[in-house]
Amino acid sequence: MASRFSVAAVVALALCAGAAGAAQGDDAVSPVSQRLTQSGFAALTAKNFSTAIDDFETALAVDPKNRTAFIGLARVAQAQGLPGKAVKYYREALQLDPNDLTALEGQGQAFAERGAKAKAQANLDRIRTLCRSDCAPARRLETAITQTVAAATPTPGPATSAKN
Repeated sequence: MASRFSVAAVVALALCAGAAGAAQGDDAVSPVSQRLTQSGFAALTAKNFSTAIDDFETALAVDPKNRTAFIGLARVAQAQGLPGKAVKYYREALQLDPNDLTALEGQGQAFAERGAKAKAQANLDRIRTLCRSDCAPARRLETAITQTVAAATPTPGPATSAKN
């Protein structure tokens, strides 16, 4: 009897939570998912990548529409030196909101890290279109593209002579 009551209580709570979520609208992210995302960013700041990944993935399991959790996973990937993986997570965030400036900027930086200057430039152009004026994400991405290109450009070294 007690276990049947427990199951009924859990089902009732789940139905109430679902109704509350529907009342918030389709775009609202679950508060539980938001808390997990915040915890993930705290772990990322502390460079505890494993915990950050766990928190972001759990946040997405709770609410697959949490684009901030996808951005968090992308930032972990970038911090680990995995720009290709970061691009994938930013793409997931952009599928949820194609105009997300944070995701466009981050993906552009990841493209630049991979040497995909044309794709990074396309993201920069998109950000400029969305901003309609000078904005911080555009300036940061432009700087990242410039720095990445400069770092990839070989500097001429001293001439070496061939030995006979």
